Amino acid sequence: MKMTFRWFGESDPVTLGAIRQIPGIHGIVTALYDVPVGEAWPLESIRTLKRTVESHGFALAVVESVPVHEDIKLGRPSRDRLIDNYSQTIRRLGAEGVPVICYNFMPVFDWTRSQLAYRLPDGSTTLTFEDETIALMDPVKGDLSLPGWDESYTKDQMQQLIDSYNGVTAEDLWQNLAYFLERIIPVAEEAGVRMAIHPDDPPWPIFGLPRIVSNRAQIERLLRHVDSPANGLTFCSGSLGADADNDLLAIIREFGGQGKIHFAHTRNILRTGPRSFQESSHRSSDGSIDMVRVLEALWESGFDGPLRPDHGRMIWGEQGRPGYGLYDRALGATYLNGIWETLDKTKTRG
Repeated sequence: MKMTFRWFGESDPVTLGAIRQIPGIHGIVTALYDVPVGEAWPLESIRTLKRTVESHGFALAVVESVPVHEDIKLGRPSRDRLIDNYSQTIRRLGAEGVPVICYNFMPVFDWTRSQLAYRLPDGSTTLTFEDETIALMDPVKGDLSLPGWDESYTKDQMQQLIDSYNGVTAEDLWQNLAYFLERIIPVAEEAGVRMAIHPDDPPWPIFGLPRIVSNRAQIERLLRHVDSPANGLTFCSGSLGADADNDLLAIIREFGGQGKIHFAHTRNILRTGPRSFQESSHRSSDGSIDMVRVLEALWESGFDGPLRPDHGRMIWGEQGRPGYGLYDRALGATYLNGIWETLDKTKTRG
């Protein structure tokens, strides 16, 4: 396992210099954030990003993410041109030695929360998802303003985008994902890049939009559709773990055993209802997910790829990007590295 840390570029209040002081961080997870969705990433911009990361002693371990344009998800006529651009980005990242690209296929909204600074009893604040609150929100009216989706849309554009999904079923969305995979995975193979799709967050439909990467059966379908070493999964314990019906250890053992887990997000969440949760510290006893067992299953499956602590609370008075402060994620990285070291020293692989 290679411990990594997400960094949002030069504008991130968490600097590479600060990340370097966290013990055991091997690589950086980042992206280009100034390229419009759908355009090919400039090669020189990729090289500059890589040089910046490497100048601080890190590897550019994962690009998270290369966003998928909505026209591809909707299957519009423009998708072939946009997929060609996406393929060009894959080739350029591969040429610069980037081993993994994390991406998702969630319509309109990326990860979504109902509150960004819920105060916990210890005085820290965290992200929460309350199904009842989300159900009352109207993103077109501006009720939703979260960092997990593109806020560059005007209200009219947002309305048009949501309206464009009227009548789009989960099967329609799946067919458009299949079309995308059939074209990009061979490119990734040639470029030496492993594609790692991120599960839906949360793992159920929101705002009437379908979700198709939410459980074991859906993951199996997409991995089998294009059966290639380049077609894999970002295992996210928090996203999949929000649904108590998802057996995380079984998912790891099945797909990790096939070498299909290319990247791991390991965060803990406390389920507070059937479709509600709050994000906790990474420690097993603070949430609903047994992080020791999760890492043990990854270890036993032979996982040796990049892994990162995911969303953290805001602690010690820190102010910053919701979910992506320094201190709690640093604690998480140290905790996870401690578990892994223990596994390395006390267990023997069969």
